[in-house]
Amino acid sequence: MDPVRDKTFGMSADSSASRVSNGMDIRELEREEWPAQLLEIPQPPERLWIRGSLPPEGHKLLTVVGSRAMTRYGQEACEKLITGLAGYPISIVSGLALGVDTCAHKAALAAGLHTVAIPGSGLDKAFLYPRTNSGLADDIVNAGGALMSEHEPCYTARAYDFPSRNRLMVGMSDAVLVIEAGNKSGTLITARLASEYNRDLLCIPHRIGDPHSFGPHLFIRLGAALVTEPIHILEVLKIPPRDGASTSTAPSDLEDVELVIWNMLDEPMKRDEILRESEATAGETLTALVALELRGLVKEEFGAWRRT
Repeated sequence: MDPVRDKTFGMSADSSASRVSNGMDIRELEREEWPAQLLEIPQPPERLWIRGSLPPEGHKLLTVVGSRAMTRYGQEACEKLITGLAGYPISIVSGLALGVDTCAHKAALAAGLHTVAIPGSGLDKAFLYPRTNSGLADDIVNAGGALMSEHEPCYTARAYDFPSRNRLMVGMSDAVLVIEAGNKSGTLITARLASEYNRDLLCIPHRIGDPHSFGPHLFIRLGAALVTEPIHILEVLKIPPRDGASTSTAPSDLEDVELVIWNMLDEPMKRDEILRESEATAGETLTALVALELRGLVKEEFGAWRRT
């Protein structure tokens, strides 16, 4: 073993130490740390680098892909579906690109979900692509998520690296969700990989005639799961939904603010969302939330509050 090389970056030890001291804690993953499903694909990567934390054990991985030229409809659908997964053991995987990828990562962060970004570049900030998502990359790592790449940290992305990295996104996932894809979109390649790798493919329906509907409608006709609600994703991932979460009756003795929070938690919500939407003061809201928790009516799990 060369004593002047450091495994963290595959470069000199002094250079690695400098990068780490600047907040760039990038390391090469040991083979046994790799997501197990990556070893099953026809062309697994030779090496993997990571910045941040791998998905918690037992999490299902949902890869979300779609157009860089995302429509308003695509954004709303992406946010609605991912928000509805709050509180479940799911990690969102995407490619850090503009459009749907960015929306998926941001929605995951807002919902308190673990998320993994796989750019086509190396992970060093000076080489990370796209540069405009450097701040988002930091947010992902700071929230406990990860950036992952098969390229050395100081690698500049080239056009052919993006289809190549998509095989990693699909390979490590349990299912792939297509938000939007035109008839010449690279997302079509990613969706076909899902079939080749025996991963579940999910698509959202679009308006007839919308050019962004080409991919989703094509794959739905070929047998992909049609998705309009978060529960459809849970069904594919074989994660049981919360029993009676949307139909249970509130106890008759709840105080006003407690009842408001109870009704709000028809779906899991983060604490900040509860404070913002309760229309009571922060003190009243937190007091009511604690009272509900002490009675065993609600609890916090995976970064979101839900009914028990």
